[in-house]
Amino acid sequence: MSHDRPGGRRVPAVPLLVALVVATAVSAVVSLAFGSEPLSVSGVVDVLRARLAGGRGGDPTYDTIVWELRAPRVIMAVVVGAGLSIAGACMQTLVRNPLADPYLLGVSSGAGVGATLVIVLGVFSGLGIWALSAGALGGALLATALVFGISMAQGGITPLRLVLTGVVMSAAFSSVSSFLVFFSADPRATQSVLFWLLGSLSGSVWEQILPSVIVVVLATLLLVALHSWLDALAAGADVASALGVPVKGLRIALFVLVSVLVGVLVAVSGGIGFVGLVVPHLARIVVGARHRVVLPVAAVGGALFMLWVDVAARTVVAPQEIPLSVVTGLVGAPVFLLLLGRRHYTYSGGGE
Repeated sequence: MSHDRPGGRRVPAVPLLVALVVATAVSAVVSLAFGSEPLSVSGVVDVLRARLAGGRGGDPTYDTIVWELRAPRVIMAVVVGAGLSIAGACMQTLVRNPLADPYLLGVSSGAGVGATLVIVLGVFSGLGIWALSAGALGGALLATALVFGISMAQGGITPLRLVLTGVVMSAAFSSVSSFLVFFSADPRATQSVLFWLLGSLSGSVWEQILPSVIVVVLATLLLVALHSWLDALAAGADVASALGVPVKGLRIALFVLVSVLVGVLVAVSGGIGFVGLVVPHLARIVVGARHRVVLPVAAVGGALFMLWVDVAARTVVAPQEIPLSVVTGLVGAPVFLLLLGRRHYTYSGGGE
């Protein structure tokens, strides 16, 4: 798999990463001022300063809107954007296909079945705010287990087998979700399912943030630690084996890691398209194909991108919200088509 033209100029990774981190931090604060009720940035800063000092904001209205309603979804936007970008970069290496995205393994469709069961049939309703996440995560893990079991039963995890099995299982799970929605007697439940399937951060609460942060941070650190193996795997199984990389074990580990990462993210945000497809491409174009720099740049770039996607989703037609996949699709599709026209991509397919 090749993503680069020979002799392409690259941006130094460290200055770029520092700039992205600063831009993300500033954007996170500024984005708190946007929504159906516009706020002043100075008022947002006052609330954050008071809260971080252990107190409460002077204006109760500002305090409630900023800290209780918007801050959790802003942090979740950062976490989800970073996680999906990392998962996309890893998936493209795992299957050696630049068109792969984090949902290729059917994890999102499986999560959709679990979420639909919760919304339509009230499964896990006793779990309160965790019901939807629990249902989605359960469906995601079920899809992961099925794809893994089928792939192993057919001869082991290979790029081509993962792609085919994931596509087939995605279609199957999507059909189950459609069946449940079709026979639902509650039109509001149908609308809720559709909105969730297209992605939303409107239900973000403080209690759900820490588990997502832990999973994303651990996955990122592990993948960065394995950067040399990932570089070798991207060059092909034969090259990786010649360099001493345990290809079979690495593929299984990456499969499990991506599945758990995507399952956790989908459980809290629904299915958000294009982030895990476009952001890793942009990172590789800007800093090259080495995973040591691609992964952190993609993570921070994805976080910054998702921050402003969420701002657009909650302000363009305020007071209503647009599903996140609608925004990412409108932005991501033209960008990706532009990248396809400017870059040369080759895919060394096959069973291994």
